[in-house]
Amino acid sequence: MPKTPLQQAPRNPVVGAAASSDGAASRAQEQFGHSRAGDVFQILRDGQARTRAELAEVTGLARSTVAARIDALTAAGLIGPAGEAISSGGRPPSRFAFHPSARVILAVDIGATHVLIALTDLGGRVLSELRTSIDIALGPTEVLDAVLEQCAQVFATAGRHERELVGIGIGLPGPVEHSTGRPASPPIMPGWDGFDVPAYVQQRFPTDVLVDNDVNIMALGERAHYWPDAQDLLFVKVATGIGAGIISGGRLQRGADGTAGDIGHVRVPRGGEVLCRCGNYGCLEAMASGPAVAAALSADGVPAHSGEDVLELARRGNLVAIHAMRQAGRDVGDVLAASVNLLNPSVIVIGGGLSSAGEYLMAGVREIVYQRSLPLATARLRIVQSMAGDHAGVLGAGRMVIDHILAPASVERIVAAHSQG
Repeated sequence: MPKTPLQQAPRNPVVGAAASSDGAASRAQEQFGHSRAGDVFQILRDGQARTRAELAEVTGLARSTVAARIDALTAAGLIGPAGEAISSGGRPPSRFAFHPSARVILAVDIGATHVLIALTDLGGRVLSELRTSIDIALGPTEVLDAVLEQCAQVFATAGRHERELVGIGIGLPGPVEHSTGRPASPPIMPGWDGFDVPAYVQQRFPTDVLVDNDVNIMALGERAHYWPDAQDLLFVKVATGIGAGIISGGRLQRGADGTAGDIGHVRVPRGGEVLCRCGNYGCLEAMASGPAVAAALSADGVPAHSGEDVLELARRGNLVAIHAMRQAGRDVGDVLAASVNLLNPSVIVIGGGLSSAGEYLMAGVREIVYQRSLPLATARLRIVQSMAGDHAGVLGAGRMVIDHILAPASVERIVAAHSQG
């Protein structure tokens, strides 16, 4: 498992500001004029240790007020002592920093045929994980029951307790109404449409439960852990299905109904009259997904039943499979070329099962995108293979919850709950 940074820089422009900058201090004072513990905590989210005096200067709050906020956050376990600063005379002042191991999060990536469950800390570090196979078509209650049964093992492996849990993030392989956590007409998930996933999970774990499309959380995970400075990024999953997670201006774009990034059902030039499972003809998914490439190989006399079969053939040097993978990349590139002109991303990350074929798929994508997109849009564009690999989903599910739990209002709830015993 790749190591990840303690915490990426938060969205608040005041966080991490140098206390010595008069301009930064002035802006901070305006922002934090009536600061609560949750607001003060945002300054410490970057992992940098600070003294009470530094926090007072940044926020413009009285030192006694800052001290009270620090005491509350320390009592709740969200921050802790981080050594002493250099003394200018007298006793050296204590420094405080974010304590990411204070609480834990369950991150769940549910695919068409697999589930990966991870327990992470508040910095996004994976503490333990468990992988299992399950068919999403079994329906929501059977799949979620199986997931919930496995969670006890994840806690035990990490040596953590359920009382430390502050949130659960779940990714599903279909459209999701993020505000409610309910799947919305998912094509490969019979019985899931409109199912209240958060309410069902909360019967077992009474905590915040956030649900999103699996490609969206993959985009969050890849960006947070490997491309934190990329404000405009596309994550493209090429597997049993094909979809994209869109980050524009530093924010995940879900669209009006949660279907943003559904590039798998865009018609491609060579699609012709190939029928897609959505009912339309010539869709990208019907031409370049794992099952589609396997079917094309079988039609050419090379038996293949799944994307995994295609990958194995390519690894063994089968020229027909290698050609099919590169053509799948070209098909994906046809759709991405238009996306590049429309969205102007700085990074396109290719992930999902078929991306593990490496350069065969990537070569086809790059060939078409750089050929057909505007030169200005591709001048600084990077098209890369996913570095998170099959962990992108759980990393993103964890990040989704971290950003929710560590927001000012949520921190206030944690502090209040701790103070009440």
